[in-house]
Amino acid sequence: MWRVGVDVGGTFTDLFAWEETSGKQVTAKVLTTKQDRSIAVLEAIDKAGIAIADISHLMHGTTTATNALIERSYPDAVFITTEGFRDTLEIGRQHREHLYDPYQTKPKPIIKRRHRYTVPERTNVRGESERPLDVAAATEVSRRIRDSGIRSVGIGFINSYASGDHERQMRDILLEHCPDVHVVLSSDTRPVFREHGRFTTTAVRAACMPVMVKYMDDLEARLRQRQFTGKLLILKSSGGVMSAELARQHPEDMLESGPAGGVAYAGYLSQLSGFERILHTDVGGTSFDVSIVEHGKGLITRDHELEWEVPIVVPMLDIHSVGAGGGSIGWVDQGGSLRVGPKSAGSEPGPVCYGKGGTQPTITDANLLLGRLEPTLGGKFELDIAAAEQAMNRLAEQIGLPPLATAEGMIRIGSEYMAQAVKKILVGRGRDPRDFVYASFGGAGALHACFVARSMNIPKVIVPPYAGVASAFGATAMNLRQDLERFYYSPVKEANLGKVNEMLLELEESAKQVLREQGIEQDSDIELIRTAQMRYVGQSYEVETPIPAGLLSDALLPGIEQAFHAAHKQEFGVSSEDFAPAFVSFGVTAIGRMDSPPPIDLVNTSVADVVKSVRDVYFDGKWLQCKVYDGEALGTQHQIEGPAIIEYEHACTVMPPQTRAHVNAMGALIIDLEQQ
Repeated sequence: MWRVGVDVGGTFTDLFAWEETSGKQVTAKVLTTKQDRSIAVLEAIDKAGIAIADISHLMHGTTTATNALIERSYPDAVFITTEGFRDTLEIGRQHREHLYDPYQTKPKPIIKRRHRYTVPERTNVRGESERPLDVAAATEVSRRIRDSGIRSVGIGFINSYASGDHERQMRDILLEHCPDVHVVLSSDTRPVFREHGRFTTTAVRAACMPVMVKYMDDLEARLRQRQFTGKLLILKSSGGVMSAELARQHPEDMLESGPAGGVAYAGYLSQLSGFERILHTDVGGTSFDVSIVEHGKGLITRDHELEWEVPIVVPMLDIHSVGAGGGSIGWVDQGGSLRVGPKSAGSEPGPVCYGKGGTQPTITDANLLLGRLEPTLGGKFELDIAAAEQAMNRLAEQIGLPPLATAEGMIRIGSEYMAQAVKKILVGRGRDPRDFVYASFGGAGALHACFVARSMNIPKVIVPPYAGVASAFGATAMNLRQDLERFYYSPVKEANLGKVNEMLLELEESAKQVLREQGIEQDSDIELIRTAQMRYVGQSYEVETPIPAGLLSDALLPGIEQAFHAAHKQEFGVSSEDFAPAFVSFGVTAIGRMDSPPPIDLVNTSVADVVKSVRDVYFDGKWLQCKVYDGEALGTQHQIEGPAIIEYEHACTVMPPQTRAHVNAMGALIIDLEQQ
């Protein structure tokens, strides 16, 4: 039986699979079918030569929920809230994205104002009902929703993080009148304080639920028609997988579903290669994703924003994305400067050289003209060099540069956009780039990795096996995961440890029960991780702090405080023992361990066998003769000097001058950069 990982991206759908008995590994890459992304999933499986009936686990990363939100292409949804809070979703936190821009506009609200209703009720911060839910008003709202025909409703009342009784009462009244609607509660979605993030996340869940229910239903129906009897698991934004049934109910957990697979591969890579600090990067056709992996785990954030002032408060891998990929289009702005992206040619029509109707030059076209890409992509299909040249000539004429200089300028600009994304996430989390290894994933990642790493003074680049389908590979290395959190505010020294211990035990049991329902039979296969969101008394932001297992006692509190001081200093560069720390909420992560892919088998070949050809490649304004290596044939005995090109089945590595590389024991290419 096969374990299959599939990642549906904006341009390509990638597959990696391994057979559970023999350890055989296969890959596939197909163009994403935008009209119905589940079609590309089946096409990738067919291309890999795997019978769907022989799949035991299908791990699937999807951008369906994210795309629906960004494009606002979901059915209308309703939001019911406390009287006086109808416009919280739009008012937000009254921040400005651009402080001095008088013309800026906020993103469209997730739920239209005419579909937001209020009812009189009030729960205080202690969870006590100060004003009972107005049943007559709730009934009237329910009737209006029934008459509207809308079938997805989010309910978010003020202070419901302290008690969800009024939300549950509203749900019951609603279901009496509209028994077939999807209903989600903010107290179930994420019972944490600060209503804007909680309301927005609940609205996202309500809006996306019909989209994901349809997508999952269509995908499962197609799989069943092909005799699929295995488990369909969906990648979570927090770095694990969940059942398809749970994914239907929690689409807010899938907003970084695709990139999460790449982070999992980076963690797997860290454990096998010995690099404790890895900068995970992934360049596809549309975007550049970057995140930090330390000691085998990706950093988690609770401050993710889908768009400006659209916060998502569920735990998510801290992944920063920019519009810079192989399909990013080169253009000239009003000032006559060359720009690249964020607009992308995607899979339809794709780069000009694909011959599918594209007319604007892209990063892929530039790499082709500079000799960095082989014109048949390893025999997959013939790239149209003449069409790429014509498109580049038109762009070059607009800025008054030679075509090759324009192409190299596009690469430099695109690489600098990527470097700025790297800088933002490293500096924002208080990390020094020189302490990291740059891990390059994605079909277009290794084309730019050395240039981006050199720009950020990162000394090493690692290109792992199957880098071109890294997120799909990572999907097969992921474990089941469940994250739960509950609000509890108290200065550490005043905490009621009896109540805290009771809360933690309840969270742990609830998390374990979710994993049992998804097939984890033995508690010995479940790992529990405790954390607390903590801050100094008076602060308005929190830091995630590890909490020890077992019953908490007064003797453990000084150690928890020291762990908080250390975490605060790591994130913000300062800490102070003069201020009292406080708990804000407690969280539990339950991980259900699953099997990981088998190790890569390295092929022992001679130096002559790994050199495929020699060709001219354009670097820094001149053509240089470069050896072209077969990446899959490289072994630990090989040493490579740049400039060089290393070609893989689904990726290509460009080594500029003043670089050298070798292959480590797990088959990863390690490139050492000479800083200039």
